[in-house]
Amino acid sequence: MTLTRRDLGKLLLTVPAAGLLPREAVAALLAAKPDSRFAGVQIGMNVPYNYGGRTMPVDEVIAKTVQLNVSAVELRSQPIELFLGVPQAVLEPGREKPAQEKAAQDLREWRLKNDPSKAAAVKKKFDEAGITIDVVKYDGIYQFSDPEMDYAFGLAKAAGARAISCELEVEGAKRIGQFADRHNLMVGYHGHTHTPASMFEEAFSFAKHNGANLDIGHYIAGNLGDPVEFIKKHHARITHIHVKDRRKQQADGKDGENVPFGQGDTPIKAVLQTIRDNKWPIQATIEFEYKVPDGSDRMAEMVKCVEFCKAALLSKT
Repeated sequence: MTLTRRDLGKLLLTVPAAGLLPREAVAALLAAKPDSRFAGVQIGMNVPYNYGGRTMPVDEVIAKTVQLNVSAVELRSQPIELFLGVPQAVLEPGREKPAQEKAAQDLREWRLKNDPSKAAAVKKKFDEAGITIDVVKYDGIYQFSDPEMDYAFGLAKAAGARAISCELEVEGAKRIGQFADRHNLMVGYHGHTHTPASMFEEAFSFAKHNGANLDIGHYIAGNLGDPVEFIKKHHARITHIHVKDRRKQQADGKDGENVPFGQGDTPIKAVLQTIRDNKWPIQATIEFEYKVPDGSDRMAEMVKCVEFCKAALLSKT
């Protein structure tokens, strides 16, 4: 009998079933590394965002990612810095503006007293679990001081990332691009439903290491064009894409809604197969944003998302 990690997880939910498996088989399956590379394309997860938070401990992020059999992630900076000892209250200051401003200053001071190279310990934990930290995402990066910006790039490098990511503010991309070129590390700017190709292209013009984190669902929901054509034109600048399914923009101009994979208008299959057929090193990062159907849960839905992507990549049509 051949069992996958997912089969084992289901079986181990019941004590009698677990007892039916040879001890060696259980040990081997538990020791197996996750693998979400299909037909040469790496499927990843936006974490811990997909799991419902931003400040989740590293060990919990790893456990959930392994449970999904996913082997690469776009990881927010908060779990890394939490692991390195930043007070959680600094990362979760609440909604009041004075508290947020104080937290930002406290975080800045903490960062500049700490060694970003210590993030190598986080890389080691993910590596041992069989997960690559491909991208490190930062919130509020446009407010970083110069020393804080150097820290941010240093932290991402120590974590093993090949890029950082952040939201796209075109004017701010001029300054960030200077740091990206200095540190020789790509920046994947994330666009939303009001981010046309021209905004990405302007950001590209500022620096060699300015790139795109194209969200193919947002692109469709905002009626911005064909994401396949964008990827073909700018593949050398794309650090990773965000994969979600959304409906087209409505007649009244309202953005299309998020829906389960396969139920919207986003050409997920065509995008993935374009990356596959051209062998471009672009991680396809699942960003989970649709409403969980009744009777299901986030983890079960993300399994479906991974399987949808896998089927698309293994399909010959």
